[in-house]
Amino acid sequence: MMTRTLQDVVKLQSGAEMPWFGLGVFRVKEGPELVNAVKTAIKLGYRSIDTAAIYGNEEGVGRGIREGIKEAGISREDLFVTSKVWNTDLGYDSTLAAYDTSLNRLGLDYLDLYLIHWPVEGKYKEAWKALEKLYKDGRVKAIGVSNFHVHHLEDLLQDAEIKPMVNQIEYHPYLTQKELQSYCVEQGIQLEAWSPLMAGELLEQPVLQELADKYNKTVAQIILRWDLQTGVVTIPKSTNEQRLAENADIFDFELSIEDMEQIEALNRNTRVGPDPDNFDF
Repeated sequence: MMTRTLQDVVKLQSGAEMPWFGLGVFRVKEGPELVNAVKTAIKLGYRSIDTAAIYGNEEGVGRGIREGIKEAGISREDLFVTSKVWNTDLGYDSTLAAYDTSLNRLGLDYLDLYLIHWPVEGKYKEAWKALEKLYKDGRVKAIGVSNFHVHHLEDLLQDAEIKPMVNQIEYHPYLTQKELQSYCVEQGIQLEAWSPLMAGELLEQPVLQELADKYNKTVAQIILRWDLQTGVVTIPKSTNEQRLAENADIFDFELSIEDMEQIEALNRNTRVGPDPDNFDF
């Protein structure tokens, strides 16, 4: 994937343009640290911000966006903002209401991407109908899912009028999910990685450290570059300005085919988050 700048985008099925690289804010609490992280990311050139209702931080994200675009001299339309409907709100009317609640908290008129957060059995099809309505009504630029396995997607597609445009999943060198990735490529569903650095657990991995030394980069930069070269959108989390800048400094080098294969070979099917086939929330 010849991604060259922080503003490079992939065109989704809807025609919406989604940046390959963005900021995730999972487990960042409301408050000045969150607002400053969003503002700093925008100042550094990030154009994608990913949050979710369950994170409990949409208000701070919204404030960071408003202050960030003003300081950077850009418009709301220059940003790609994602949120997600939580499990307790899955259902047709409740999902529509949850969307409005998220918009109100964020202080925005629309979202660029709205996702079903988890594939709760017996609930996600009704929620998907609501997302389709939001999309058809022009209230959201793109719709998708998160944490869906192949069988969840196959089940959803039996009744869906519109295909999910994105599937956001746990994806890192210890969990490459090749079957799911192949299926999504076939279906035109863009994969997006959450926890790309495995919550920091991979930062001392020996093979990745060797590659970091070889390319004169950090382990995080090696992993994030690997994401892009495998065709996966990535949204690492950080609130530290130096780390935000460092994470995004991955457009001046390219991993060789051999080194990409070395990283692929690290797969252990190991998760830091729940398995979408076995969660109880």
